[in-house]
Order: sequence, then C-alpha cells, then structure tokens
Amino acid sequence: MKNIIESKHPLIKHLVNEIRSTSIPSALFRKNIALIAQYLLFELLHEEKMKQKTIPTWIGERDFSFIDQKRLVFIPILRAGLPMLEGVLEVLPEVPSGFLAMKRDETSFKPTIFYKRFPSLEQKDVIVLDPMVATGGSLSDAIDVIKQENPSSIQSLNIIGAPEGLELIATKHPDILVHIAQIDNHLNDKKFIIPGLGDAGDRAFNT
Repeated sequence: MKNIIESKHPLIKHLVNEIRSTSIPSALFRKNIALIAQYLLFELLHEEKMKQKTIPTWIGERDFSFIDQKRLVFIPILRAGLPMLEGVLEVLPEVPSGFLAMKRDETSFKPTIFYKRFPSLEQKDVIVLDPMVATGGSLSDAIDVIKQENPSSIQSLNIIGAPEGLELIATKHPDILVHIAQIDNHLNDKKFIIPGLGDAGDRAFNT
C-alpha cells in the first residue's frame, strides 16, 4: 500500500498506546488525540513549499519563508475528528476549516453523510482529519465528496487503522496519501479495530 504512510516515531506510538487505556479521562484522551494530529501534521508538511512574506522585525522589515495557510483546508469528520482539528489549528490557526458529519449504520456498517459545510476547495490542498479507519467506508465516502469540489490534492491524517480499511483506501483512492499513527491487527465481526481503542467519538466526549 504505497499511499499509506505509517509513522515510526516513538513519541507518536507512545501517545497512541496511552489512549488505548480505558482509565484515561476524556480530557486527556482529547489532548493526546490533538497532540498526535499535530505530530502527524509535522510529518505531512515536511516538504511543503514555502511562501515569502515581509514582516517587521527588530532590525526593520525583512522577508522570510512561511507556509501558505490559505492554500490548505482542514476537514474533520465529525464527531471524532474535532480534537484533531483543535490540535492542528493550534499550529496553523489561519487555515480554513470545513466540516463533514457521518454516521455508521450499526447493522449494515455503511456510513451516511448528514451534514456538509465546506469553504471553497477549488485548487486547495485538503487535509482530512479522522481518528479511526476501520472498514474505510467513511473515509472513502468523505474523499469522494471532497473530490467533487476540485481540490488540488487530498491527504488524510488518521490515528489508528485496520489493514482492511486501509486496503480499501489504497485500492479506491491510490492518489490520496494517508498519514497514520498506527496500523493495528484486524477488524472483529462488529467491524471494530482490534486492539484499537473503542469508539473514539464516544470516548472523546463521554457519550
């Protein structure tokens, strides 16, 4: 799966394994999710082109290189993607954000989109934020929706994924780069990631 990039950083692995514990409070769970998203963003942007900008300094105006935040758009998949959005916006607060709400049917395991709100994605570099890639259905459907808006590129930040879901993304969307903190073992018969961490949205918001 050439378009699936799993982080090898020990600190990212440490934070992932911390949130597996059911004893971690929701506030710390959200904080860790935000931190992991930040570190994955660092890895995603390691070759990002910089834009020259003139700023005032103590020795007068000077030109320096900055990331062009207006070229990027963050799109979290609600609810679970919200802590990831909080994390990446701490690093790049001027990046516009869209929102996509999806819910998985617990019988058919298929996702349904029931809310979409995007800024213009025309020729923008879109970064999707979704903690869990189980069957891959939600992420794949989200990518389908985003592609209709003619972005320049789409990449995805994810915390934990199952091989089955990532294989689906690699097959259906080979043009999309997925940056993921941890690839786990498999899905169980209820389509939950094993060992995983349970329902990320429920754990983040005490639902």
